[in-house]
Amino acid sequence: MGLLAAVVLSNLFKYPFFEYGSRYSNSTGKSLIEGYKSIGRGVLIAYIIVTLSSMFFVAAAVGSVTSGFMQSLFGLDGIFGGYTSEVVTGVLFFGCIGLLARGSYPLLDQGIKIIGAVLFISTITAFILVMVRGPEEQILWVIPEISFGSAALPFVISLMGWMPTAVDLSVWNSLWTLERIKQTGYKPTLKETLIDFRLGYLISAILAILFLVIGAWMMYGTGIELVNSPAGFAIQITTLFTTLMGSWSWVIIAASAFTIMFGTCIAVFDGYSRSMNRAIGHFTNKLTGHNLWLIILGVGSLIIVLMAGGKLKGLVDLATAISFIIAPIVAIANFYLVTGNRIAKKDQPGKILRVMSVTGIVFLVVFSAVFLMDLVLE
Repeated sequence: MGLLAAVVLSNLFKYPFFEYGSRYSNSTGKSLIEGYKSIGRGVLIAYIIVTLSSMFFVAAAVGSVTSGFMQSLFGLDGIFGGYTSEVVTGVLFFGCIGLLARGSYPLLDQGIKIIGAVLFISTITAFILVMVRGPEEQILWVIPEISFGSAALPFVISLMGWMPTAVDLSVWNSLWTLERIKQTGYKPTLKETLIDFRLGYLISAILAILFLVIGAWMMYGTGIELVNSPAGFAIQITTLFTTLMGSWSWVIIAASAFTIMFGTCIAVFDGYSRSMNRAIGHFTNKLTGHNLWLIILGVGSLIIVLMAGGKLKGLVDLATAISFIIAPIVAIANFYLVTGNRIAKKDQPGKILRVMSVTGIVFLVVFSAVFLMDLVLE
């Protein structure tokens, strides 16, 4: 439970930089990508480099986890021998590309919200049941030792890298804010946009804490180790819930978990392809093609999955660590865009949010530096 500090602090200090994606787009009618270009071409080039250095690993990690839940739900584990994970991941990537190329994302997005509500309710239920049941072992509320060379340091960095997600994904927030305005034909006020964003962010933070408690109460002290394979990991996660809620809930939990992860996979493909299409377009003076970037992302990520050889932990650790290391760069750029003269004075963040931003930047810089120093010392 000492990891609770990492979960809470990461959600707190990353918050401003995600919010600035929605704030900037609502105020200016432009995405953060246009904002980066307004600072200077070098900043936009840095964003492209940052994205290219992480997107294949992120998509590969998310795809591997999703394939695990798909194998668990449909009983596909081992159907293609030792290459089942890679084959199922390839099928998933093909499905994501097909859906997004056909423009089916808005419909799927609505379905994910319904399934997301089911998962949220089931998580709340599981949390209550685990509180009543009590922990398997006496829980230790000790902050992990994160000194140089300790095993906890890279784990904490990985945890915070995607808690709640990578900071560079704030660009997607700005792009989707504009896309929703385009689809609905309605331009919300800044207050309406921020209320919508804050509600989603708050729910995400609450779920993170609940998952941590459920895992600690159910697994700590049992000697059970997480399986380092997509299918095995998925089975363990669904088993945690069904142990509490009964075997009748297995299909509901497994289907909800898979659908949420599939929706995440869709979002990753759409977000990276949409942002790269837009970013590169500023240098070619035309959009290179959303579908083209979908294919590039799919092929590149599948190569990473094949190279990983079905080892889930190493792939996720690498993707999350990369996300955390590049976070300070994006955080500084986002803060600069909403505090200068690039958005209306009335739309700029207040003093509390500014203080949180500066503190968050220091937090991200310090932990990234510590992690890099640890790698060098090793």
